[in-house]
Amino acid sequence: MIKKDLEKWLNENKIEEKVEHPSITKFGDYAIRTGKAVENLTKNDIVEKTEFMAGFTNIWLNKSILIEETEKIGTEEWSKNLKENGIGKTMVIDYSAPNIAKPFGIGHLRSTNIGQAIYNIYQILGWKCIGDNHLGDWGTQFGKLIVAIKKWGEKAVEEMTIEDLENLYVKFHSEAEKDEKLDDEAREWFSKLENKDLEATEMWQKCIDISIKEFDKIYGLLGVRIDYALGESFYLDKMDAVVKLMEDKNIIRESEGAKIIEFKTMPPAMAIKSNGTTTYFLRDMATVKYRMETWNPDLIIYEIGADQELHCRQVFETSKMLGWTPQFYNVAHGMIRWKDGKFSTRKGQTIHLSEVIDKAMEEAKKIAPDNDEKKIKAVAIGAIKFNDLNQDPKKDIIFDWEKVMSMEGNSGPYLQYTYARCQSVLSKSQKNAGISGETKLELEEENLLREFYKFEEKIIEAAERFSPAVVAEYLINLARKYNEFYAKFRVIGEEAEEQRLFLTERTASILKLGLTLLGIETMEKM
Repeated sequence: MIKKDLEKWLNENKIEEKVEHPSITKFGDYAIRTGKAVENLTKNDIVEKTEFMAGFTNIWLNKSILIEETEKIGTEEWSKNLKENGIGKTMVIDYSAPNIAKPFGIGHLRSTNIGQAIYNIYQILGWKCIGDNHLGDWGTQFGKLIVAIKKWGEKAVEEMTIEDLENLYVKFHSEAEKDEKLDDEAREWFSKLENKDLEATEMWQKCIDISIKEFDKIYGLLGVRIDYALGESFYLDKMDAVVKLMEDKNIIRESEGAKIIEFKTMPPAMAIKSNGTTTYFLRDMATVKYRMETWNPDLIIYEIGADQELHCRQVFETSKMLGWTPQFYNVAHGMIRWKDGKFSTRKGQTIHLSEVIDKAMEEAKKIAPDNDEKKIKAVAIGAIKFNDLNQDPKKDIIFDWEKVMSMEGNSGPYLQYTYARCQSVLSKSQKNAGISGETKLELEEENLLREFYKFEEKIIEAAERFSPAVVAEYLINLARKYNEFYAKFRVIGEEAEEQRLFLTERTASILKLGLTLLGIETMEKM
């Protein structure tokens, strides 16, 4: 990678300041804050020139090196070098995790999209990646659902849809406000479930089967594949061992009949309630234990909502107390908000992801040609995903249909259209793409050439920052530079056709690689 070679050269010249890209292209490819002019730099093949300006030493890279590095992108050699970043390391990422017996809500979209993109980014960097969908398939809500099914269910459980289950759950809460005995019945049924009562267990399992079938449909549409789906119930027989370990380490104590873990800088975490029931926290500790013993990861990432940040900190700190010391990181994503504050929904207050996808498909029909269903789906899903991934995971995002489907702004369709434009140009030429260090380039051509080599850096930076937005922003900048070049210069039939084909082919290749990392499809025509 050029940056590593440059840093090595700077260290040889006793310069250890951070290397950055200038925000304005005309100030070079890299800049370092040196405070004063640096003299007597040793000769280096990758550097064309240096120039001191306003406290920075600006560095321009040799054009031949830029071309050489650009030609490698996407090759076997490039992939092999990229994988050296994570060779021998294992990462577990916990993402998506929708709740059983509820339709896949818009609230789980961010965890699913961001989690899958982080998985893809670490995988291309050579890490062994393990994705785990920690399904919410246990808890007192199942006692309520069983009561609702028995009292108001109008058909056999296996014939119900996920919407039927949600409606029954909502009805339970509505009726429980008028009849307190319903909550007692729900507790009794959940107790039966905990004690492996046959009827309760069968109804619970059928609810899970209905839910998984629905989730798999959504994952298929989103192009998401998660390695494991080990729900909370998987860890029920593994919690006693965690409590024993906590007792052996002397980190758990009794408080008002409950068992808790205390911390110096945050509120205590409850492992066991005063009535003897276990908590989500304890199940998560059993989850960490299982992951450590099964996969022995170097890194565990949780991709869940910002409202779970305290819970994650408690889990991470307790893990350290128990001697589990991988790197832990919580990508705490913000919420999705609508531009006008609301989303018209047929199904009540909860916004179902299927409704958002249906709306996106309607909008995509205005863009995708010939009513091609495959292309309509690719544009719709790409638009939804990119709107999410183009922004800092920690921030709330605004869902504005006009911007989401824009062919000109920071959007998925804009990138897909730029890729299709490149393919259109390439399909019309009979010549071979080619360029050399001696080739004279116009400003827009050179600006584009000087964007390509950054791709590898941006993949690594995205992993370091746990933010696919780094790759998304880079792709937008690349597409913008290509379209500026395309608007000014003809490609086919020009004297400079071969070099412009090279710029076009490299743009297309990087856009496809980058969009694939984000889980977004490309198409040859649009």
